[in-house]
Parts: sequence; structure tokens; C-alpha cells
Amino acid sequence: MIGSNKTQIDAAILRELDLGESSVIANALTHAIDTVAIDEKAGRRLARIHGLKVTGSLGILLKARRHSLIPSIGDCIGHMRDRGIWISADLIKEALRRANEG
Repeated sequence: MIGSNKTQIDAAILRELDLGESSVIANALTHAIDTVAIDEKAGRRLARIHGLKVTGSLGILLKARRHSLIPSIGDCIGHMRDRGIWISADLIKEALRRANEG
């Protein structure tokens, strides 16, 4: 069971994911939310297995940029990396290309 709402969740999810990712998937399934934000590979895979659409941090930044909520995803990526968040160079390059920043 996850959190205080006593949501039942597949034991395989609990074995492969941390509590945060497990909770995101459980809440999405419980509340009929079709898209979740998960960056970790195992979490993304299990979310898709459960029929959920997946986005990650860079997907959220791209959407914010398209809606002019942030001036640059490049700056945001820089702040993330400054705080120790690892993002592959290829993924950064693709995100910057999609945002017309690189």
C-alpha cells in the first residue's frame, strides 16, 4: 500500500521503484490520470506497462517554453545540472533543438 490513501499497487512496482515513483503511478491509476512525470527508466517502463503516458523533466520544460512560461530551457537545464541532476548530452541536445535553442 502506498501513502495514507491505501492504494493497492502491484508488488513488482514496489520492488523496482522508489516510493515517489510508485506513488505517482498508483495515484495516476487511482485517479484516472493519463500522463505522469517520471525521469527514471524503470519508472517510465512500468508506467507505460500500466497504460500511462510518460513525460519527464525536459518534456515539462519544453511545454513551459512553448507556452512562454520560461525564457530558456537551456538556462533551466543549467540550473538542474548545477544541482547535481545528470542529463545525457544527447538528450540535452535534442531538447535544445526542439526548443529552437540549439
